[in-house]
Amino acid sequence: MPDHRIALITDSTCDLPQALREQYAINVLPLTVIWGDEQLRDGVDIQPEAFYERLVSDPVYPTTSQPTPQDFLDIYERVQRQGAQEIVAITISSAMSGTYESAKLAAPILDMPVHVVDSKSNSMSLGWQVLAAARAREAGGDAAAMIAAADAARETMVYIITLDTLEYLHKGGRIGGASAFIGTLLNFKPQIFVNHETGIVEAGRRARTRQKALQALYDDFFAQLDTGKPMRIAVLHNAALPEAEALAARVQVEFAPRELVISIVSPVLGVHTGPRAIALCGYTEA
Repeated sequence: MPDHRIALITDSTCDLPQALREQYAINVLPLTVIWGDEQLRDGVDIQPEAFYERLVSDPVYPTTSQPTPQDFLDIYERVQRQGAQEIVAITISSAMSGTYESAKLAAPILDMPVHVVDSKSNSMSLGWQVLAAARAREAGGDAAAMIAAADAARETMVYIITLDTLEYLHKGGRIGGASAFIGTLLNFKPQIFVNHETGIVEAGRRARTRQKALQALYDDFFAQLDTGKPMRIAVLHNAALPEAEALAARVQVEFAPRELVISIVSPVLGVHTGPRAIALCGYTEA
């Protein structure tokens, strides 16, 4: 039986499918989408499908907001009331959001151990790390084993995204190393990736058509994975499910990974990556 005296907490940018959150008793704290006068909790007050529909039609551009230390203290206290004696919290990259800092600031206030881990990433790169920690807990591991499992997943993690446009990344101010693309917004389908050492977004190659961009995504992703080892892979999409399903089918036929997940990207991340983005994210196990 899993030791749920160790609570596992993450944030809504993890993009973990709901079934996996429930299966592994993963607590998810939402970030916030700010749309005009509305403050919408990611995945609670606004769901991804509705978000992407509105994103392309609403003239008001949304922004995002991180959880406060009080938000983290509230969820820490909630799991404590539910019987937790220790907490492992794994968050979006500290280079992308202040969420990690909020989690850290709240930790000393609680009268029990809280271990806060910087995933150095987001989306299912964060999600895979959380799942690795959850599975270590299921196997009887303590907090140290859970953190070690998350760290091991991150060490071989590859996460590449092809954007339909750079417009949203530029508007959202989260362009990071992808600033190399400025000046080519209209001419290319840009590729970006997460550097798991720095936790920032960097620029990949550019393609002139979506078909070429998706092929480049596929080629570059598998060139960086040791395909001779068991792989856990996610296909991520910003309201582009048919293309994600086709990509997942190709992955299954050609590589037969140990685990294959399709997931839609959360609204908070979609603010910055825009509609029709497609990503591959995964890692290898020893």
